[in-house]
Amino acid sequence: MSKQNEAHGSVPLHRKLSYSLTDTAGNLLYCVISSYLLYFYTDVFGLSIGVAGTLLLVTRILDAIDAPMWGILIDRTKSKYGQSRPYFLWLCIPFAVFMVLTFTTPDLSETGKIIYACVTYIIAGVLYTGISTPITSILPNLSTNSDERVILNSFRMVGGNVGFFIATTFTLPLVAFFGQGNDQRGFSLTVALFGVLAVIMFLVAFADLREVSAVKTKPIPIRKSFGAIKRNWPWMLVVAANLCYWIGLNVRSSTVIYYFEYNLGSKDLVPLINGLTSLQLISMVLIPFCVKKLSKNTVMIVGLVLAALGQVMILMGSTNLTVIIIGWIIGALGSGFACSLPFAMLSDTVDYGEWKNGIRASGFLTSIGSAFCIKAGSGIGGSVPAWIMGSMGYVAGQSQTASALSGIQFSFIWLPFIVFLIGTIPMFFYKKFERNEHRIQGELAARR
Repeated sequence: MSKQNEAHGSVPLHRKLSYSLTDTAGNLLYCVISSYLLYFYTDVFGLSIGVAGTLLLVTRILDAIDAPMWGILIDRTKSKYGQSRPYFLWLCIPFAVFMVLTFTTPDLSETGKIIYACVTYIIAGVLYTGISTPITSILPNLSTNSDERVILNSFRMVGGNVGFFIATTFTLPLVAFFGQGNDQRGFSLTVALFGVLAVIMFLVAFADLREVSAVKTKPIPIRKSFGAIKRNWPWMLVVAANLCYWIGLNVRSSTVIYYFEYNLGSKDLVPLINGLTSLQLISMVLIPFCVKKLSKNTVMIVGLVLAALGQVMILMGSTNLTVIIIGWIIGALGSGFACSLPFAMLSDTVDYGEWKNGIRASGFLTSIGSAFCIKAGSGIGGSVPAWIMGSMGYVAGQSQTASALSGIQFSFIWLPFIVFLIGTIPMFFYKKFERNEHRIQGELAARR
């Protein structure tokens, strides 16, 4: 298949699989942060929950600033490997190393621990943005066909779901296996194992992927990159909805271990519950079919509503494990839609920005729309429940008071419920822009 045909038509299966490996690798490491870092800081590293929550927010605010910078850097990158692809090669090893350091526990004073946690977490986050932004920014340049982008994005999301499943299901068992009662050693060795696997997958993806888009990309001045946002209303709506989703998801992910350990007394069920999240794979696979029958914005709304309803069903289940599992599965199926679609929609907003402003800033727009939302969602989603639980009396490793248990329940059940529903609001305004996508792509093709 020629590069021209590949740009406009079907991308070979082996490259779709290679593209999926990028998100498998990224999630394999980063989902350990989103699911277990707050617990690691409080119950393993020994930080108070108030300090841990503040640390997560402050470091993420500082760290989130680098998202548009990476996007600008990618838009100005010109190499024999392409614009986005070389970052998989350049950053995979540093990213893995600092992820391991984030979950390493040197013997330090309280102040020393805070400084160490800040430094390692910020650097790991910066490198995550550097390697995750190209995963999204490369998509518009793998194919100019909108339907093919949806399929490619589904492959990516399936791969990411595999990484999520491994990270959330096997982290605690591996910590117990490697640590033999020493969770500090167990976390460090577990993340080191994940790091080796992630590096291998990023290198395979780098070797196989090709940026074959017919779009002629060239370095964009920094000031001009910001101009790609001007009047790009669909991009703003996608970013707003995506940010709400990642806040809600991280609130749920960071508090599930607290809810099951203290409210239900069943910490050993956490790997099972997290493993069931992989059922979101079903909805991810169904996305290309669903968007043909409905629309991307409608499917996104359905996903967010299902994610919210799943939370309520978990509460209704009380101590009934069957009902809890059904609620979790409903939420997971909703998450499959809500997690996947924004990445495909962002590619369409890149086209809209070029059509509206004459600026094709795929790296800049997708970095804010994806990496910024994920990282800001991680910071907010980890810090807010920590503050709520801390204010209501949570103390790590002890029997919790009724007030503390209420704080855990509100953080795990109602906070994600509220945020998921807020995320549906921008999508009601997105529909009119989605109707014009094919016309915009046709006019862009004519211009080129």
